[in-house]
Amino acid sequence: MIGSRVPLGILPAGTANVLATELGLGSRVDRAIPKLAQSVPERIAVGLLKNEQGSRHFVLMAGVGLDAEIVYNINGNLKKAIGKAAYWVAGFSHVTRSMAQFEAVIGPNRLPAGFVLASRVRNYGGDLEIARGANLLEDEFEVVLFQGRNPLRYMGYFLSVIVNSLAHMPGITIERSRKILLENPEDSRVYVQVDGEYAGKLPATIEIVDDALTLLIPGDFRERLGLKVTEALMPATG
Repeated sequence: MIGSRVPLGILPAGTANVLATELGLGSRVDRAIPKLAQSVPERIAVGLLKNEQGSRHFVLMAGVGLDAEIVYNINGNLKKAIGKAAYWVAGFSHVTRSMAQFEAVIGPNRLPAGFVLASRVRNYGGDLEIARGANLLEDEFEVVLFQGRNPLRYMGYFLSVIVNSLAHMPGITIERSRKILLENPEDSRVYVQVDGEYAGKLPATIEIVDDALTLLIPGDFRERLGLKVTEALMPATG
């Protein structure tokens, strides 16, 4: 659908329903359908990942390092059985492992990291907000970089996400960018995930593609983000 004008409507039928949650559609299909019928089409930018596996568009986020490692190693049968709780199980299995390091190049800055999240949405996994300044209707990523090898440090990062103090944690860098270059100087295996799906390894480039997709959004979504409603918006049913 990238590049077309066909509107995309979202119903919450996945594991975490991140986009439905971000839009305020909720997690139940029966309650989301009436909201979807009253939604309006909005042109949005999307992300584009380029690496050895080729090119892949994504709507929500790209994760490099820790969370991609979890996605890569997730047990499919366990995921079917317990849903998004399977990610927590996989995540806790990493608390004794040192984090592989790589580098993120954002503009003139070259930053070391063990986990990088380039997000277009605030919601992460249905329950958490990591990139709290992200905005689906803007044409850039909010990039959150986590530094360090010690897995216990990442437990502290996780706790700070829960209490909304991540931005004040030592070792955290938050940037706004349209393009991120990700390199792997240690020559270790560092994975990438986009929208919760495994998407290959580093090196990679993540960038914004403008005016790429028509998404149906609730009529009050802009207002909830503190943005002005544009006159060009028309009801999806109109």
